[in-house]
Amino acid sequence: MAKQKSAFVCTDCGGEHTKWQGQCDHCGVWNTLKEVRLGKASRNIDGYAGSTQARLCTLDSIDVANHPRIDSGISELNRVLGGGFVPGSAIVIGGNPGAGKSTLLLQVLCQLPSDLNAVYITGEESLQQVALRAKRLGLATNRLHLLTETNVETICSVIEPVKPKVLVIDSIQVMHLAEVASAPGAVGQVRESAAYLTRYAKQSDTVLLIVGHVTKDGSLAGPKVLEHLIDCSLMLESSTDNRYRTLRSNKNRFGAVNELGVFAMTDKGLREVNNPSAIFLSRGDAASSGSVVMVVWEGSRPLLVELQALVDENRHGHPRRLAVGVDQNRLVLLLAVLHRHGAVAAGDQDVFINVVGGVKIVETSADLAVLLAVVSSLRDRPLPQDLVVFGEVGLSGEIRPVPSGQERLREAAKHGFKRAIVPAANKPKTAIESMEVMAVSKLSEALALI
Repeated sequence: MAKQKSAFVCTDCGGEHTKWQGQCDHCGVWNTLKEVRLGKASRNIDGYAGSTQARLCTLDSIDVANHPRIDSGISELNRVLGGGFVPGSAIVIGGNPGAGKSTLLLQVLCQLPSDLNAVYITGEESLQQVALRAKRLGLATNRLHLLTETNVETICSVIEPVKPKVLVIDSIQVMHLAEVASAPGAVGQVRESAAYLTRYAKQSDTVLLIVGHVTKDGSLAGPKVLEHLIDCSLMLESSTDNRYRTLRSNKNRFGAVNELGVFAMTDKGLREVNNPSAIFLSRGDAASSGSVVMVVWEGSRPLLVELQALVDENRHGHPRRLAVGVDQNRLVLLLAVLHRHGAVAAGDQDVFINVVGGVKIVETSADLAVLLAVVSSLRDRPLPQDLVVFGEVGLSGEIRPVPSGQERLREAAKHGFKRAIVPAANKPKTAIESMEVMAVSKLSEALALI
């Protein structure tokens, strides 16, 4: 009997090695190599393998008119996806336990039109548990097909007569292929199972929705190659004390990356929030120091978010820097710029930054708002309630422009803001009604205005 081959695969990046070693050559992380036995996984899918022959074609000869997007029935989800489901696409939805991944997908499948067959595959719950959740949410259950199974080959053979247009796998960490000699959830099983299901989706024009677990640091669990296999990677983020959920696209071959959708968790499931700026601007009537409203760009729309800063005297010898919602290393950099080019020293102060509502800011347009909030808290001088701020701060103290400046200002004016501090290059050529726009080119000019 021939000896079964094995490889050592990095659990972080999916890189393969012929022998074990302490450090991965691909990503440089230590102690992440796990032995995976290489089985010859079956690649034949009944009814599809070998049905077409390989041939070349020109790009203009491909007919895309017969592949329209499928409306998910939820506008916020459509926005994140780039306009709806693309037939034949593979989508991974990750998130912390209890964030609402299964609930969201169950709502989507039960709202699809009757002419679109939908199948929900669960490997973590029983059929009764799924039915009880659907009944509690008040969903229509007469058109949804359910199956509890973890063997990928069995799943594809059972659903083939139904020919579903939308297929949900909950979750990829419990799926397995019989010919891969490792436990479900292992690197080899996740990689081969995802590849098998993705190939089925591509050949049958089925929308494949895969639920993925996350690690303790919030990243998608499993090999990195999983994110390369699929077309779209979504992350449903939540906090333990917040009923709002944010759905963000980390990868999307058919739409904008970093697009954001906002949902509210209710007793009837997830409900979309059509005006996210309103929920993030629940401020008090009295102005308070350290609070400022900024306009960030999320995907394809502006979003108004309140940013708070607290600067307090340090009494423990080592000043603390804590940022929630923005990059902490970016905060340290901005404080150095504030000292050098703004003549405001905060080296002996504890500085805390928080973005209200649990939103994570991934762009640099919040730089100017962070510094103005820090100065406001340090001097105990409240900023005007009707003021919005945005702009990137360079290392030499210059205020750099940000994309879509006019759209940000129009969104702020729509919510009743009367004043704005913006980079000089973002000043609109035509005045915006009922709004005073103050353009600055250096940090010192912005500090002088407040």
